[in-house]
This record gives sequence, C-alpha cells and structure tokens, in this order.
Amino acid sequence: MCDSQVEEPRNEASRNLFERGLAEARTARRTFLKVAGSGLVFSSALGAATAAPASAAISPKKRAYVIVVDGCRPDEIDSALTPNLRALRDGGLRFPRASSMPIMETIPNHVMMMTGVRPDRNGVPANSFYDATDKVVRDMDRATDLRYRTIIEQLNARGRTTGTVLSKAYLYGVFGARATHRWEPAPQLPVTNHSPDVFTMTAAIDMVEQFDPNLVFVNLGDIDRFGHADLTGATLKLARQLALADTDLQVQRFVDMLKSTGRWEHSVLIVLADHSMDWSLPDHYISLHGAFEADPLLAGKVEIAQNGGAELLYWRGSATQRTTAIARMRSIAAATPGVLAAHDRRTTSWLRLGARGGDVVVFCEAGWRFTDPNPVSNPIPGNHGHPATRPIPFFINGGHPIVPRNHRSAAMARTLDVTPTLGRFFGISAPKGRWDGVSRL
Repeated sequence: MCDSQVEEPRNEASRNLFERGLAEARTARRTFLKVAGSGLVFSSALGAATAAPASAAISPKKRAYVIVVDGCRPDEIDSALTPNLRALRDGGLRFPRASSMPIMETIPNHVMMMTGVRPDRNGVPANSFYDATDKVVRDMDRATDLRYRTIIEQLNARGRTTGTVLSKAYLYGVFGARATHRWEPAPQLPVTNHSPDVFTMTAAIDMVEQFDPNLVFVNLGDIDRFGHADLTGATLKLARQLALADTDLQVQRFVDMLKSTGRWEHSVLIVLADHSMDWSLPDHYISLHGAFEADPLLAGKVEIAQNGGAELLYWRGSATQRTTAIARMRSIAAATPGVLAAHDRRTTSWLRLGARGGDVVVFCEAGWRFTDPNPVSNPIPGNHGHPATRPIPFFINGGHPIVPRNHRSAAMARTLDVTPTLGRFFGISAPKGRWDGVSRL
C-alpha cells in the first residue's frame, strides 16, 4: 500500500530527495509502496500490482545483480575480514587486474557501470564539476546530468524489470527514476549522506523478494565512508575493519536469500568496487587556488572542482587567452609539491572526460590530497580520484551456467565492462553503436 507518513528531512541532501519524491507522487509518475514487515518504502513505476506474493513460485527467468562495495581495495578481499567475498571471488570468475576509470570517483564510475561508455559520451566526468549554466561548482547528482541510455532503460524497454538500491543521496539523484523500482536511501547518517549497509542490504533483499526484478543495482557505502574518516589508514583502522567485516556479512545475506528462494541457479552476480582508497597525512595537502589568484593572468578566472585526489580546472576568461591560460595552469600545478601530473584535457586522449571535465585535469601523488579553495576545505585524510586508487576488486559468480567456475582471468576488467557483460547475459546490443567496455562473460 502507499505510505502517507514521511519523516522530516534532516539535511539538504535528504530534503532534495524528499522534494523529488513528492513531485513524482503528485504527477502520478510513480507509486510509493511500503513493504509489509520491514517498513521500507519503494518507489515503483508499475504500482502495487507488481508486488509478488511471498509464496509465489520462482520462475526460471534470467536475473542479474550488481553489488558495488564502494571504496574497497582489492587486497582487502584477501584479508581474514571478508571470507564470504573471498569465497565468491575465488569460486567464480575473478579479474585481479581490474581497474576504476578516471576520474576515480563514485558517481562517474557507477554511471560507467550502467552505461558501458566513457564520460565524453555519458556526460558524467567526476563527482564534482563546474556547471557553466548555473555558474557554480556542484555534485553531478541530477538525473539530467546522465546523458546516455543505461542498461536499466534498455531492459525496461524490452519488458524486463529493474531495481536500484543506492545508499548515497547523490547516486539516487543521478540515476533518478530510470529503474522500474527504486529505494530512497533511508535512514541517512548526518554528514555522510548515506545509509548504512545493513539498511541498504535489507532494502535489496526486500526488493528482490517483493518485486523479483531481472536486474538489481546495489551500492554499499560503509567501507568508503569509514575509509574517508580513517586517518592515514591506521588511526581508525578498527572502524574500517568492522565496516569490511559487516559488508562481507551483508553480501552473504543477499547470497543466502538467492539460494534459499531458488533464484541463485538462474542468476549472475557481479561484485566490484567503483574505486579504492588512499590516505594522506594532515600536512600532505595541495591547494592551488592561492597560486592561481596570485597570477595576473589567472586571478579571478579559474574555477576549481575539487575531487579529493583529482581537480578539474576550468578557464572562465577570454577564449583568445585559453591556450595560454591552460599552459599557465598546468605549469603552476606541476610545480606544486604532491602533484603527480597536470593534463590538458583536450589533448590527453586517454582521459575522455568530455567538455564538462574542465580544461586541465590535475592528479595528486599517492599519500596526498587536494583541498580547495583553501587548506581546510577538504580535511578528510581518505581520498580517491587519482591513479593510486585505480585498482579494484571485480569478480562474477552466480548459479547460472554461463558463469565460469574457479577461473582467474588475466584480462584488465574495468567498471565500463559491467553493462556489456549484462548485455551479453540478457541478449542486448549496445544502443547507437558500440560500448566502450567489453563483456567479461
């Protein structure tokens, strides 16, 4: 049934979600359903009639589940903290050379997972960018930011159903109402704007049991959030270890549900991270704003989108001075301690960030972080976005016969490969030509 009780939003991110949900309800574009017993509320494009009785027989239809263990390092799967993830990895098809893609941040890599194409085609280059229309640096958390058709929409168009269970407010925002069923992340922790993994996985399990979508896309955010707060990766080491152990248990809860309900034998399960994590000492920070303001050419004419381990620089001055300004920005950045590289986005072909990715892309070295516009703007020691955070865990399991068993692949799998892999499984081709990723099945 529809739920008429709505909790007062506790922060701006929650308020934005709340307002979007109300707008959808008022226009009758989606129905809000409360699941009996758990109290969780889902938004559905199909309405209450789609909820399956608990006693309904499980059909042999194909099912795929993508679980993102946000911010997890590949070496952490080998620790004693994650025995269930390790067993899933070793028992299926694993890719030890897997990598995140630039910018190695949450939003762009989740978007690449669900589109199979690079940011120059999907429109989402980073978590934070300079919006030339609104003239402000902001998160890419609007559904209109994503400009390429997702595998979610392709499945919907073919009569299949989909679901998103995304723990972070901005992920919920950028994917919008594309899925048939979606969960609004709640409750959200203050400051982090994410829902703890235990609530997220409960929502994922309830969504599968109630609606049985062909595809469910899940983000588990605890490992990432504890990683950001973990000073140098050691001071709060216990907190991150607890997050790893709990996330491992949550994934196993999901697998146990698939097996106990008879879905496992028809399913493919893809588990990966969107990026890994790197830590900086308190004094290992880079702030470029002051140096740019001290330069007569650049002063007042450069916008900086700070992305932890990366920064996107945007020239806002005269077009006739753009080439000179780009060279100056690169020179100043490259001469700054802690900077790994400063690239001209237009001529660095492998970046493929598109026009929204700025004029200059700056990466920091391992053990450093960016903090702009001033040294206290980014106090968190755990960061990502730079090449040091490229390695990720990536493996495929499930009971469907298409999944290889106990196989280690030498291929360099990427976040881009999720959509082509799903396309291969469901028999769907890339829209308007090729995907940038490739199927790993």
